[in-house]
Amino acid sequence: MQLHSQVNRIALVFLFCLGLTINSNAQTVKIIRVNTDNTLAKVQPNMWGVFFEDINFGADGGIYAELIKNRSFEFTKPLMGWTIQRKKANEGELLVVNRKDENTANPRYLQVNTENGNFGLTNEGFKGIGVKKGLRYDFSVMYRQQNPGVKLRLQLISADQKVIGEGFLSPEQTGNEWKKQSVSFAATETDAKAKFNIIFEGKGKLDLDMISLFPGDTWKNRPQGLRADMVKLLADIKPGFIRFPGGCIVEGIDLANRYQWKKTIGPIEDRQLIMNRWNVEFANKPAPDYFQSFGLGFFEYFQLAEDIGSDALPILNCGMACQYNTAEVASLDELDPYVQDALDLIEFANGDTNTKWGKKRADLGHPKPFNLKMMGIGNENWGPQYLERLAIFTKAIKAKYPDFKLINSSGTAPDGDRFDLLNTSLRNTKADFIDEHYYRPADWFLKNAGRYDNYPRDGSKVFVGEYAVHADKTFTGSNMNNWQSALASASLMTGLERNADVVQMASYAPLFAHIDAWQWAPDMIWVDNLNSYGTPDYYVQKLFSTNKGTDVVPIKLDGKNIIGQDGLYASAVTDKKTNELIIKISNTTDKLQEINFNLDGKRNFQQKGYADELANSNLSQINSFKNPDAVSPKTTSISIKNKKLNMALKPYSFNVIRIPFSK
Repeated sequence: MQLHSQVNRIALVFLFCLGLTINSNAQTVKIIRVNTDNTLAKVQPNMWGVFFEDINFGADGGIYAELIKNRSFEFTKPLMGWTIQRKKANEGELLVVNRKDENTANPRYLQVNTENGNFGLTNEGFKGIGVKKGLRYDFSVMYRQQNPGVKLRLQLISADQKVIGEGFLSPEQTGNEWKKQSVSFAATETDAKAKFNIIFEGKGKLDLDMISLFPGDTWKNRPQGLRADMVKLLADIKPGFIRFPGGCIVEGIDLANRYQWKKTIGPIEDRQLIMNRWNVEFANKPAPDYFQSFGLGFFEYFQLAEDIGSDALPILNCGMACQYNTAEVASLDELDPYVQDALDLIEFANGDTNTKWGKKRADLGHPKPFNLKMMGIGNENWGPQYLERLAIFTKAIKAKYPDFKLINSSGTAPDGDRFDLLNTSLRNTKADFIDEHYYRPADWFLKNAGRYDNYPRDGSKVFVGEYAVHADKTFTGSNMNNWQSALASASLMTGLERNADVVQMASYAPLFAHIDAWQWAPDMIWVDNLNSYGTPDYYVQKLFSTNKGTDVVPIKLDGKNIIGQDGLYASAVTDKKTNELIIKISNTTDKLQEINFNLDGKRNFQQKGYADELANSNLSQINSFKNPDAVSPKTTSISIKNKKLNMALKPYSFNVIRIPFSK
């Protein structure tokens, strides 16, 4: 009897403790309600886009696949990037000739004289030349030769000085005319840090310009095209728009250094090279070899956007240089050429082939219009001087194209006197879009997930044109793209999506960075001469863009928007095209969180769905060339029963949940 009573007491104690545990767990389960019958806002098809700027060697040395640095000898130092290879120097054997009056866009060329012996030139490429075994390489050059005699031996040289690819070119007699000639050859080894040799053989004189080498695997196999792996990463995001060409390079250090789109179209040899402003921007990150060849110009930007199904979003100079540099402005009575550039760009993109600029587009091989819908006037400009110039642009463009959308700057920060002046003034004038930029710590992003909940629902819309979480100074370069930063971005983005009737477009910035030649970090995609990888931020952007949905619906915790309660952030949309409910939710705490999702409304949900999870217990975790998928989505199936879904959200995780429903 005593033993039996003791067993009973132990059993009762066990059951009591178990009950406490169950009750304790029950108290920690959070009930989140999603009402799929109530549409709060429409999601724009182009809501999530990308922002390209030629920074961090993003164009030359990056997505523009040219492998020869300073191919036309137009850098400030004409032979930068080139080294003369010879046993003995001979006077006059190599001259840089300037024909400025004859050709202002491309004045310099190289005159080679081999009468006193053969010699060679070596080009170092952009931090080396990436070479792939078995790949074809396409060499081309513009030349002029009075009498045949000089031949070119072309060599790819490995980092350990071996010949890993070789071709030959025999220039013809041209008299005083310039001729273009090409030859291709294959590489026999892979090397990320190769160089390129031209050995001049025979006797004679030869004028050379536009010395070029491209890999044979460019995007869509276009001659002198774009680097395919980098474009593929962009295409996989399925961005709604591409904002280009910047950024700060639109403004320029001064107005002479500004981006001028008309100088970036047409024959490559006629595009006038200028110094990239990031050449001198940071004293601690000098880039004396950073220039803009404009091989990637406005036609190529439009073409790229079309290729990957994105809207083009060009940004034009408004007659103001960078206000952090010279703050130079064009006087109001000399603003007409700037305004005309904007009007002509719309005609170039959309005009009939009978128009001046529409014909130019057709002559470049694209008779069909690009269907440009919008452009930005100025970048991060501020003050009354900006408002004065913007008013002139707006009046002229709207008079000719009343439905064309214009994006207006709100300055460099999301708050303060500059922002308040612009935001108030632009809303009073009913601006189409106000462009907000923020580069702030992770904590700011978490605290501002509800930023747009109380914005006016009518009137001017918001374009978040540049944003990124900037980690503290203990992180540098690619280490800044850690999981903590990406998770904070994802949390804020739920607030952007929840307010899709206010925030109609957004783009992370910047896009690309070369691991050996960056000036600014963090960046969404990192590359070297052969490889590229997406950061945790890349996968956050991809998950939003490929799961954008069509209609915002309410998602609530205790009847409130989920903007940080217990470290949770969430938004929800339905997709009328795929018949899915899509929930995006982040857990920013170090605790596992049990969630019961109650799916309210009349829709009939299927019993099986899917969840894409980004998670890592180490907030400092990054992706890298060696481990590009350290933080990347993992897809699992989920079960729904009686319109309820139970999920355990891992610590430090972001989840995209897709639940199909019947039509």
